[in-house]
Amino acid sequence: MAKIRYIEHDGREHVVEVRNGLSVMEGAIRNNVPGIDADCGGACACATCHVYVDEAFAAETGRASAMEESMLDFAENVQPNSRLSCQIRVSDDLDGLIVRLPESQH
Repeated sequence: MAKIRYIEHDGREHVVEVRNGLSVMEGAIRNNVPGIDADCGGACACATCHVYVDEAFAAETGRASAMEESMLDFAENVQPNSRLSCQIRVSDDLDGLIVRLPESQH
């Protein structure tokens, strides 16, 4: 399990434990973290689970695939550390991960 800190656009924080093998998106949905809509249910077919990965975890979360980069074209305010949380698999290496949520997913 990994503790993940989800920080809403307004600064509110939610620290939850997420089981290994789940996605960062699934951890948010299962723990009622607001701000991640996940309209496609984690199929990498929308951009409503967009997050900003803390720079300290850039290597651990890996690079976005070509498909994920295509979907990020539909997200608002994309930054170099933007990722779709449905594409980040939780492992012990992500314990302490911080993701920030954009102001809007639409």
